[in-house]
Amino acid sequence: MAHALDIRSGRQRLSAVSQLRSALFGALGLAVATTGLTAGLPQKAEAAAPEACAALQAKYPDLKGKELVNAINPHTPGYETIDPNDPTNYIGFDIDLGEAIGECLGFTLTYKAVTFASLLTTLQAGQADIVISDIYATKDRAKAADFITYLKVYDGVLVAKGNPKKITGIDLSLCGAVAAENTGYVEVPLIQALEAECKAAGKPAPEILLFDNNANCIQAILAGRADTYINDVNTVDGAVKAYPDKLAKATAVTLPYSVGIAVPRNNIPFRDAVMAALTELQKAGVQAELMKKWNLPADQLETPKLVLAD
Repeated sequence: MAHALDIRSGRQRLSAVSQLRSALFGALGLAVATTGLTAGLPQKAEAAAPEACAALQAKYPDLKGKELVNAINPHTPGYETIDPNDPTNYIGFDIDLGEAIGECLGFTLTYKAVTFASLLTTLQAGQADIVISDIYATKDRAKAADFITYLKVYDGVLVAKGNPKKITGIDLSLCGAVAAENTGYVEVPLIQALEAECKAAGKPAPEILLFDNNANCIQAILAGRADTYINDVNTVDGAVKAYPDKLAKATAVTLPYSVGIAVPRNNIPFRDAVMAALTELQKAGVQAELMKKWNLPADQLETPKLVLAD
């Protein structure tokens, strides 16, 4: 399993974060163009955000001017994926949000593309400084990294058009079904846990096919190798939009998790700096604007909280 696929500098891209600079840093005197995206921010945010970010840069001076590495699994459209118009760039909500945090604290980001299962091990090995890649923050994962949450979690159940297996969620309807899932995803143990219930009901256990990215999971359903793929509802909706004649969303599932930014364990100053910047970006309306840009439902925004190991 490969770890590093490539590293690309955030400076190589013209992201939505650059468009937001007038809202974030106009009071700091940075020369940027005003765009329709910044014009949509609340007026008081335009004055408050630069002052707050300037204060954070003064509070955390060691981050200013640094180039940090963000480990990502760039196969989740809407969150992080390779730019179809420029394969040297990454695009998506997580990319833009990460760079907005960097803008606020004064650092830039480069990217290290890895498999999803390698995200946290890459961070632990010191090959990345941060992980912003649609990763659910769980107590178990917090044994490897500290998490700062920013989105609520809703899963969608992707099925073939017509839902021939009548799958209704992570429940007994999965007995005997084949689920395509990403290695390391939280849905895997939830599906595995159904084995005893299925056997007690006199039904076969679910089968799980493991892949390293969303695209392969979706293709498994299209090819008839799998019956379902349970993952972030926005990813599922995107797949249905891409293949409306072949795929459908059976239902949505609320999971007891949040999406989080992973940082090295017990690096409290860095963790506090990222959480403070994220909080200011939310207050300024920046995260909400980015969610709107990438078609993420507004009600999925979550006030930052820490998820740490017990």
